[in-house]
Order: sequence, then C-alpha cells, then structure tokens
Amino acid sequence: MVNAIGCIELNSIARGYLVADAMLKAADVDILFNRTICPGKFMVMMGGDIAAINAAVETGLCVGGGEIIDDLIIANVHPDVFPAISGTRVVEQTDALGIVETFSVAAIVEAADAAVKAANVQLMEVHMAMAIGGKGFVTLTGDVAAVTAAVEAAAEKIKHKGLLVDKVVIAQPRKEILEDKL
Repeated sequence: MVNAIGCIELNSIARGYLVADAMLKAADVDILFNRTICPGKFMVMMGGDIAAINAAVETGLCVGGGEIIDDLIIANVHPDVFPAISGTRVVEQTDALGIVETFSVAAIVEAADAAVKAANVQLMEVHMAMAIGGKGFVTLTGDVAAVTAAVEAAAEKIKHKGLLVDKVVIAQPRKEILEDKL
C-alpha cells in the first residue's frame, strides 16, 4: 500500500534516470513519476511504505549529488494528493479559491499535502512543472477561512526552502478564471 511518497528533482536528465534506477534497486518502491520537466529538469517520484521510501530517497540523494534541486519525503500522504497530481480530481463547486506557487515540484507536492491536512478544503489540481518553467502550483477550494488556513499552512511548510513564489486567496472567484486553465 502506498502511504508515503518520496521525490527527487534534478538539474540533469541523465542523472535523473540513474537516480530512479538506484532508488528502485535500493527498496521496494513503485515509480509514480519518472520524467523530464521544464526547463530541462528531471523528476523522480516514488511511492511505498515509509521505510522503503526513506531508503530509496537516501540512496537517490547519494547518487544525485550536485544535480539535486529539491527533494521530499511525506509519510502518510493525504489520499487527495494523488488524484490532484494525476489530474483526475473532479471538483463540482468552487467556493473560495486558494493558489500556492513554488519554484520546484517537490515543494508544491509538499505544500499540497500540508494544505489539505490543515483545513477542510478540496484540492483541485497540483500542476507540476510542465509548460510553466519548472515551477509548480496547487489550486484548492473551500470556504474562505478554510482556504486561508490551508494556504498559510502550505506556505509555512515550504518557507524554509526559500522556494515559495506566491500565495493568494480569492474569496469569490469568477467562474471564468478557471475555465481556460494551463
């Protein structure tokens, strides 16, 4: 059962493949994402139990060396994170809208998990790096107080990394702003 995720983001595509191979050989983990991301970076995200993820990420960090941009390990990842990452999450109604934007994929996944654990919100999407210059953003909805709390929790979770680009809460968003997304 996948209850933890680990992610390593690298500057080198070649090194990314090497890291993915080493992580798979180090522990019983499954690849969630193993791909290039803009602008010429590479992301390896694995799922598994926390002990296996710890072992895999530790190995990946050793192999990745100076090409590592960011990394994360999340134990007991919130179940809403997976459909938001994969784009399969369907949100019927949008109340207040919260957006958190980061400079890395690892940071946005970490922020999304912190947000949904902090308040009664629905993750709408976790967009990771493609067509946005390697950045990531998460959109979420709920009542204004919950969205504000979730956005603040997300920002607090990643602020030590220095990778927060911006965060906003829109109390009553016009539906048109969500119709023509990236």
